[in-house]
Amino acid sequence: MKQRVLRRVINIDEDKCDGCGLCAEACHEGAIVIEDGKAKLRNESYCDGLGDCIGECPKEAISFELREAEEYTRVTDEPSRGKNLLPCGCPGSNVMDIRHNGNKRMSESLEQGVADDNSRLLNWPIQLKLLPINAPYLKRSSIVLAADCTGFSLYSFQKTILKDDERVLLIGCPKLDDAELYRQKLAQIIEVNQTPEITVIIMEVPCCGGLWRIAESVASEVNRDIVLNKIVIGIDGNIKDKETIKYRYKAN
Repeated sequence: MKQRVLRRVINIDEDKCDGCGLCAEACHEGAIVIEDGKAKLRNESYCDGLGDCIGECPKEAISFELREAEEYTRVTDEPSRGKNLLPCGCPGSNVMDIRHNGNKRMSESLEQGVADDNSRLLNWPIQLKLLPINAPYLKRSSIVLAADCTGFSLYSFQKTILKDDERVLLIGCPKLDDAELYRQKLAQIIEVNQTPEITVIIMEVPCCGGLWRIAESVASEVNRDIVLNKIVIGIDGNIKDKETIKYRYKAN
């Protein structure tokens, strides 16, 4: 039986928590998991009390408390640690690079001029809210950031947008989701992974423009050069407009 000692351990206010998963990503000890849409302390002995998770919480749902708890034990079972898990806690929660034989068959089909029904998707998850900022396939990769509805409105979305190159697909809804969370996370992704280019796909409806404004704001603030593309999809399923802006970082 582990000895109990007086030490600092995190406390999670589930009423404030929205289950975004940023704390689980930040915790190097795998002490936090997401269950039923809320962050939970997996095991108090895994919490080292350093608080890497606190600064990542946009809802201020995490705090320290000094209490009697089990002694700290470093986790060694790497697969169960939080850094590569989605905040949904579902069985398919591992970050996956799915560039598989299907992509090879796709290239062969294009060369032979035959019908191509293979998926061009190379990453999982695709929901921006769920994606860890250190997912390995993000490193120096160009990103397609698409509003949720575009994939259903543009009939040939994968063939037209993803094509056969290696661009990571991320999706989100600027009207129904937390726009500030998206802004912060996108900035982190660009800084950590040296993202060279982002193509934003939005619908022509006014509320969808929020996703473009998020990307513009981030591109103008990050400390690096980046190319930003915009593609607007009409509600009739056709491409209505295209635009490209190159942001140059200017050091003070």
